[in-house]
Amino acid sequence: MPHIKNALIRFRIIDRCIRNKYKPFPSKRELREACEENLFGSTYGEHICDSTIEKDLFNMRMDHDAPIKYSKKNDGYYYEDPNYSINDIPLTQQDLESIQFAVNTLQQFRDVSMFRQFGQAIDKIVDRVAIESKQSLTSENPVVQFETAFSTKGNELLPLLYESIIAKKKVAFNYKSFKSTAHKKRTVSPLLLKEYRNRWYLISFEELKSDIITFALERMSDLQKLQDDSIIPLDFDSKEYFEYSTGITSYKGNPEVIEIKSDVISSKYILSQPFHHSQKLIEENEDFCIFQLKVFISEELIRSFLSFGGEIEVLEPITLRNHLKDRVAQLFQKYN
Repeated sequence: MPHIKNALIRFRIIDRCIRNKYKPFPSKRELREACEENLFGSTYGEHICDSTIEKDLFNMRMDHDAPIKYSKKNDGYYYEDPNYSINDIPLTQQDLESIQFAVNTLQQFRDVSMFRQFGQAIDKIVDRVAIESKQSLTSENPVVQFETAFSTKGNELLPLLYESIIAKKKVAFNYKSFKSTAHKKRTVSPLLLKEYRNRWYLISFEELKSDIITFALERMSDLQKLQDDSIIPLDFDSKEYFEYSTGITSYKGNPEVIEIKSDVISSKYILSQPFHHSQKLIEENEDFCIFQLKVFISEELIRSFLSFGGEIEVLEPITLRNHLKDRVAQLFQKYN
């Protein structure tokens, strides 16, 4: 990889380290180790030296107006403007070429078993870079629009939570649920990080409730990694926990077999975007299709069914069918 491309990637890594409020004032050594680990998978100084980081800091100040300052008191670097981020600066052609090189390297491994689950994400990055490299970066009327998450709040917590899961250490944080207006202190054993619809969630074991609880990262604050060892339930298996789930909610007990009937048009959508990996087509004719899936009944699943309006009908189980009838009746009341 050309030196300039390496440098552009290091700028992003350094920027991320300086903006990490959970590990403020990174030293030159910490910046070097972060860059080397991200680029080469090691931290021994074999590929990047301290003088390289010094040059990077200087170039970030000169080329990107980065307000980098050094704190003697804290023996580390910080941004004089806490709101600054190199990510707010539009990508240059050199940036795109740098990303393209990294993507091409990553794409070589998309079919390796341990990376296969990320194949769709890799494809999306490839498509994005391919389009952006041809589409004017300053175009007021772009011809391609990508799906964008409206909120990425909480994503900055991912490194510390990941580190805590690997180290098997408890974490503490303040949490504000949708039902409460006040923050509540929570101490849990982190088990798994899961993304769902562009939002990240922490699956954890809470000793106080002796149960597995899910927390949205966007509603967390004041996260701390503790020295206490995590308590991990013996029956918890991260691969199986969401086996029968259609969203972020999982349940104990047995999943249910659900049958839905859909008209011809909606059947095509359901075939192209299944509700769940267990979904299968069990009957098909010129008027309708019947699908079967084995899942936990959750609010996410119910809302997915309701999004089709009158184009689909739940046949089984009768409890779910009756619940949907009640929801439809409530909807009718609001519009009657």
